[in-house]
Amino acid sequence: MNFLIGILAGITGGITGGGGGIVMIPLLVGILKLDQHSAHGLSLVALVFTGLAGAVTYAVNGTLDVAAALLMAATAVTAARSGAHFANALPEWKLKRSFGGYLIVVSVLLLLKPHLAALPAPGWGVMKIAVLLSTGALAGFTSGMMGVGGGAIMIPAMVLLAGFDQHVAQGTSLLVMVPAGSAGAYAHWKLGNVRTTLLWGLVPGVLIGSFLGGTMASFLSDSALRAIFAIMLIWTGVKYLRTKRPV
Repeated sequence: MNFLIGILAGITGGITGGGGGIVMIPLLVGILKLDQHSAHGLSLVALVFTGLAGAVTYAVNGTLDVAAALLMAATAVTAARSGAHFANALPEWKLKRSFGGYLIVVSVLLLLKPHLAALPAPGWGVMKIAVLLSTGALAGFTSGMMGVGGGAIMIPAMVLLAGFDQHVAQGTSLLVMVPAGSAGAYAHWKLGNVRTTLLWGLVPGVLIGSFLGGTMASFLSDSALRAIFAIMLIWTGVKYLRTKRPV
């Protein structure tokens, strides 16, 4: 079962550039019955491999910006550790609602992209660098907190604010997940939120799924990728927003 969860999460991450945590975490909680904190920690470890395999696939297809990835990673690494500690301090029901809420917000922003396409994209200057550094910090914090790759933050920001093509934004996002996810995963491991025995089946599945998803993404249009990504975010977000507070 771990292997199948890894396959599904890897395919999702490869197609959407989101790391696959939005699929992996609900499956780890629903099928393997992990608590929310452990699911977030385990997801972060696995998404490091998702990011690595997916980024290689996007790079082969020429849809990856290394300079942008380095800028975002510079702030994401430190922020991811802070996010992991913040998540560990939250009760499980609050963590679930927070997870759902941020997914809904970024999905709406992504769906608005076609209506904002006429906005001028900044060139490589102070403004674009500032956008990427800020995006990395926010994505790193949410990655460490939510157990996802941060693509839900990075991709809309790169597309809407920095003028990136959807495919390039997704490939770049996957590359950033490697150092940022590693930092967050290490923090969760130190906090006792990583069930290492489950990684043996999960990681191989993630690697295979990421390659398949990244290859599939190269055949899809920008609009199709946005729609797939937004639908998955909304579905997961609504489910987690409905989490009830313990009585």
